[in-house]
Amino acid sequence: MFTLQAARLRLRDYRPTEVPFESGMIAAAVAVVLHDGAEGLEVLFIHRAVRAGDTWSGQIAFPGGRRERGDASLLATAIRETHEEIGVDLSPAERLGVLDDLYPRTPVLPPVVVRPFVFALTARPTIVVNSEVQDAFWVSFLSLQAPGVQGEVVVEHPGMPKRPLRAYRLGKHTIWGMSERILTPLISLVS
Repeated sequence: MFTLQAARLRLRDYRPTEVPFESGMIAAAVAVVLHDGAEGLEVLFIHRAVRAGDTWSGQIAFPGGRRERGDASLLATAIRETHEEIGVDLSPAERLGVLDDLYPRTPVLPPVVVRPFVFALTARPTIVVNSEVQDAFWVSFLSLQAPGVQGEVVVEHPGMPKRPLRAYRLGKHTIWGMSERILTPLISLVS
């Protein structure tokens, strides 16, 4: 069974791969928020609102976004964005570690480099979504391992041909793209 203690132990010594920032790249960060629930370890996702001009409109994601001038670090970005998007203050939360930097594999997407920070909460916080978010929900790692959940989906994105991508299908939610690319290695790491 996946537990917060197992995640804590495995992430303690993990050394993430960082992408060297080059001119024109956009720095961003997300918060991967973990909690021990009734079915073991859970992770928090947001369902982004459908908005014109938002590259990730309507997708399942981790709270986060682009670094702003006032952010002292990418960690500060993850904390600020999580508070803005879902009203959760991660500044007092336990920081478990950092995962590998990643960037979109599709040339039509912005040249963003995302750094995922992993946090642990002892209890589920009250969530208040802002206009950028439709919903926020918890998913157990156990349910992510259920038969038929992991597979492929065919994705159609403006400016690129349809193509199959790895994904997790959980009822009305499909986790794919960069969120899947953060989640899959995390599951392997903490299992």
